Amino acid sequence: MASSKATASIHDFTVKDARENDVDLSTYKGKALLIVNVASQCGLTNSNYTELSQLYEKYKNNDFEILAFPCNQFAGQEPGNNEEIVEFACTRFKAEYPIFDKVDVNGSNAAPVYKFLKSSKGGLLGDGIKWNFTKFLVDKDGHVIDRYAPTTSPLSIEKDIKKVLGIA
Repeated sequence: MASSKATASIHDFTVKDARENDVDLSTYKGKALLIVNVASQCGLTNSNYTELSQLYEKYKNNDFEILAFPCNQFAGQEPGNNEEIVEFACTRFKAEYPIFDKVDVNGSNAAPVYKFLKSSKGGLLGDGIKWNFTKFLVDKDGHVIDRYAPTTSPLSIEKDIKKVLGIA
């Protein structure tokens, strides 16, 4: 967990994976990250999971990683347990990127990593996450570059991902 000192980057956090194991995000140093709060029963699920898998397949060998954090705070659209969530994403959408422990992204129980993301890049109507599939693009040094609305198609931010990766 990040200490009380000012958190400098996403790499200062430790989170739980879907099997409840600690994952030190410093293991992602040198990789561009797209961090997304996901849900399996949202109207945006099919398009987002499909396009996230396409982006991952295209750039996973270019120091790019997608970090998916299931969240059930929006209309109860992620009711499953971690095992069910992983099976859904991996079976139905061939997700090969890491899927983490279900988290809260808003409120007093918001995961510290989400508090950091939101304070780094506030949204149009304040810091709060408005819905499933809000996306944060993080550079190779762990700094938040941009934030994208739930309705922003993952493929539409490919140009920004390429810029962070240094790909023409």
